Amino acid sequence: MIREWFKKNEQPEDLPEYFSRYLSLFDKDKAEDVAVQRFVIFDTETTGFDIHEDRILSIGAIVIQNNQLKVKDHFEVYLKQNTFNPETVKIHGIIKNERFAQLPEAEALEHFIKYIGNSILVAHHVGFDKSMINKALERNGLLKLQNKFLDTAILYKKTRIVTNFIDKNKVYSLDEIAEDYNIDLTDRHTASGDAFITALIFMKLIAKIDAKNIKIRKLLRYRY
Repeated sequence: MIREWFKKNEQPEDLPEYFSRYLSLFDKDKAEDVAVQRFVIFDTETTGFDIHEDRILSIGAIVIQNNQLKVKDHFEVYLKQNTFNPETVKIHGIIKNERFAQLPEAEALEHFIKYIGNSILVAHHVGFDKSMINKALERNGLLKLQNKFLDTAILYKKTRIVTNFIDKNKVYSLDEIAEDYNIDLTDRHTASGDAFITALIFMKLIAKIDAKNIKIRKLLRYRY
């Protein structure tokens, strides 16, 4: 009770209504069964890798629930900005092509927050994507993401560690894991494409996790 009182009193009084509704979704504990959870698998494309200086170019996401990839329940948004990094544009080509409708950062964040709700968020090397979005939220006077997170890079190692065929200290790329699972990489280096590839990987991981009867609580102990 005391912790909840402090949590409520730490919140800014001028939060927009949509963000206050978002915060209210975290009052109840989530179910333990992996199958019934709503997972949002997401990815960001950015101008670079500096959390403080670089900006989000696009966010892509897709839902997995009831052991099904909800292809129709997807999310994609492109953000307006002035930052230009020719080195990263060589990879994703977003600013160079400028063929997408782009939203102001605040509006894009609102759409994303409404989409994710209190779902468990999943990404490959999730710490970076999480930090980029949290920094954008901070710039707009909002609180950090309240969701729980899972990282497919860590889960991949955790599901295979018993075989001893895996280097505990190796950092596995999305490409390496996709290749191991025979997943096509045609749409690599777009936010929506990488989110879809990560979702396919996560489906493979869920099957292994479910077979071992591992509960959500245990998965969420891993630090990202």
